[in-house]
Amino acid sequence: MFEKLFKLKEHNTDVKTEVLAGITVFMTMAYILAVNPNILSETGMNSNGVFIATALSAFVGTLLMAIFANYPFALAPGMGLNAYFAYTVVIDMGYSWETALTAVFVEGIIFILLSLTNIRTAIFNSIPMTLKTAVSVGIGLYIAIIGLKNANIVTGSLNLFSIDNYIKANGLEAGVVGFNDVGITVLLAVIGTIITGALVAKNVKGNILLGIVITWVLGIICQVAGVYVPNPDAGFYSLIPNGVVSFAFGDVKEVAFKLNFSEIFTNKNGLVNFIVVVFAFLFVDLFDTIGTLIGVSSKAGLLDKEGKLPKIKGALLADAVATTFGAIIGTSTTTTYIESASGVTEGGRTGLTALVTAILFGLALFFSPIFLAIPSFATAPALVIVGFYMVTNITNIDFTDCFESIPAYICMIAMPFFSSISEGISMGVISYTVLHIINPNKKARASILMYILSILFILKYILL
Repeated sequence: MFEKLFKLKEHNTDVKTEVLAGITVFMTMAYILAVNPNILSETGMNSNGVFIATALSAFVGTLLMAIFANYPFALAPGMGLNAYFAYTVVIDMGYSWETALTAVFVEGIIFILLSLTNIRTAIFNSIPMTLKTAVSVGIGLYIAIIGLKNANIVTGSLNLFSIDNYIKANGLEAGVVGFNDVGITVLLAVIGTIITGALVAKNVKGNILLGIVITWVLGIICQVAGVYVPNPDAGFYSLIPNGVVSFAFGDVKEVAFKLNFSEIFTNKNGLVNFIVVVFAFLFVDLFDTIGTLIGVSSKAGLLDKEGKLPKIKGALLADAVATTFGAIIGTSTTTTYIESASGVTEGGRTGLTALVTAILFGLALFFSPIFLAIPSFATAPALVIVGFYMVTNITNIDFTDCFESIPAYICMIAMPFFSSISEGISMGVISYTVLHIINPNKKARASILMYILSILFILKYILL
């Protein structure tokens, strides 16, 4: 059955590999089930309701990816986009969270139309192979930085960890944290990274997932031994699940079906600012998704000889529908996750990987106490090692050709430094187009669509 649905032999994979890859992707993404409710609840949204909406949107989006495109990509409410939703649109601009959800809904509808009219596909195919490779490398660096930050190995403005640096970066008072909470978790993350790296070097099957589990178990041992002491006030919780099963689904009604179109015209910010908000959601979602698809597909060997991604229309449509569905049930923009690279690293190549991840997000609705107990320091080593895998693509860039390599370099470094995939793509596209204006090789000139994208990116920097 799985062979017929997902064409496993054609993609040189098997059920065991795909299942393991799907589990790995879920384990590296499970943090969103805890983080997204924490962020969106700052707006007044019901935390448990957001948890349910997060799991449901991830389940639906990832399932659609498996069905529409047969790709090993997983979706969930995006980090960064949720922060923009909460802290900029609601808290800074003064929109209600219901209106912010409406903006996400409108963005999702526009996204669906763009996907059906092939505009997104044309954008994907217009980006040259050098930049596609650079996007993959840049995402690898970005993933590594996320891992280091999640583990608190890096704090604040990319400072190496010390308890003093951590206190300053998080605005805490002296003595609030110490070795028995933040200190030991940093040490465990370092040990976990070394262990995961060793498993990778030894080519142990399931190395990424095994690294997560080992690091988590070491943390539990430290808690039992009294070396790790939970400090909830500082964000350090018990590593031991406080239960197994939960059926508290009623809270989703507090956030679902709450779209508010009336405030678009009555809010002090007016219709124009609402349109700007929708455009910002659309822009970041569009290019974060394209960047993730390019980067992960490149690493997985899913791009064809021309650098195009077959069935990209289905992948983009799954992303767009998931965003629209997520807004309806009560969460910010749903997008394709860069953590999908962890499954690709484990050998995942088809929609069966996505199907397994989707099922686990569905199960998370019932087993939330277990999944929410996975600490960020346990998943951080996985992100660092996945970043290493993606950076190895840099050997495919011809650094002897400055017209190609300089834009690639700018694209790569922009992503981790600006903490944004879309910014990396923007700067890469602009620099590529400008340099190719003076390229003496007429055959290597940038495409018309690249010039159009460059103009749009420049306008974005001027107007937004």
